[in-house]
Order: sequence, then structure tokens, then C-alpha cells
Amino acid sequence: MSKLVFDAIGRHFYETGVDHGVLFRMNEAGNGYETGVAWNGLSAVSESPEGAEESAIFADNIKYLSLRSAENFKGTIEAYTYPDEFEACDGSAELSRGIKVAQQARRAFAFCYRTKVGTDLNPEYGYKLHIIYGATAAPSERSRATVNDSPEAMTMSWEISTTPVAVTGYKPTAHVEIDSTKISATALGLIEDKLYGTDSPTADSTLLTPDEIVALVAGQNDSSDE
Repeated sequence: MSKLVFDAIGRHFYETGVDHGVLFRMNEAGNGYETGVAWNGLSAVSESPEGAEESAIFADNIKYLSLRSAENFKGTIEAYTYPDEFEACDGSAELSRGIKVAQQARRAFAFCYRTKVGTDLNPEYGYKLHIIYGATAAPSERSRATVNDSPEAMTMSWEISTTPVAVTGYKPTAHVEIDSTKISATALGLIEDKLYGTDSPTADSTLLTPDEIVALVAGQNDSSDE
């Protein structure tokens, strides 16, 4: 066993940025997700899990055990704009071209985005892909101000709550994280080809479930062992 080394050069990791947003809107039947569309103008994504609170049980004059409540994934999306497909998720409906009404039913969606991973030696060390499942967006405040000598673009934000999806062998989850520095480039490429699509006419952007992600990675690992 070797001695622990603190603050080694090249091991000062940090995470920053948000880009490559993709929206996967739930279809009208509510039994699957539509083809993904690019979400440009993302400025921030905040993850705010809640729950997992302790319920202490006392017996025999001591703390007998500790129970934890179920965990719920919530968050906030901030952006300067959004794809047209998100309007149905934000409670809007189009009466006719260019005419919309608000306060309609809000469609569920899934969401994918990327954050950068850097080190003290390499700011482009890698990145993480985040996939959020079963999300619904709450109404958001939009503040419009007059143009002045210090103009600013209006930002929009949506608080989201989620419903977890099944994961074989584990508890359901609403958030999957894929670290580019810890899986093979081939496996990562297969995942990104699905999430982002390819130039092939039949390879549109498609949402992957957690089990499908595991199967893709496992299949690539099996083929590399042969």
C-alpha cells in the first residue's frame, strides 16, 4: 500500500459549463419520446435533488435505526431561447401559425446536456453527458425591460420535477451521468450517435433508456474481448 498523495499535479479536477442540450418531447400518446431536437441558448442547468431525509427511530433509550425517505430529482433550466417543440412542454398551444395560447396542458419531456471536465493541466480533459427522464416544467417568470444604454438579453428559466424510469437491478432513476474519461471512446461514440443522431437519413436523434445505455456499452466491451 502506497502513501496517499495530496494535490498531485494533473489531479486538480473541476467541472464547468453547459452545452449540447437536446430536448426529447413525450409523444401525444404518452408512451414514448419523439425525435430529439437541439436546444440552443442554454445558459445554466441546476440540479436540485431533494428527499433522502432521515427519520430516526428510538428504542431501548437509544437511537435504534435510521430510515431515509425516497429521493426526488428536481432542477432548473435557464436559457435565452428554446426550440419550438418545447412550447407544448411549457403549456403553450398554437391556434394557427404565429398565434399561441398559454395555460394549456404541459407535456412531459426528457433532456440531455453536457458539462465539461478539466484539470489544472488540461481544461479540455473530458466531459459528462447528463440525461434527465420524465421531466415536467413549472410556469416560469419572464421579466421584460426597456432597451437602455446597458442592454441585456432576457433569460428564461423553468423549474422541473421528474418521474424516475426503471433500471434493471437498481432503483428507478431520473438522472443518468456518463463520464467520457471513464468509458471507451467507442462506447461513448455509440451513445452519442444515438443521442445526437448522425448524417444518415435514418439515424435521427433518439433517447436511450438506462438499460439501453448499459447494453450498448456491454456489447462494445464484449466485441473488444473477442
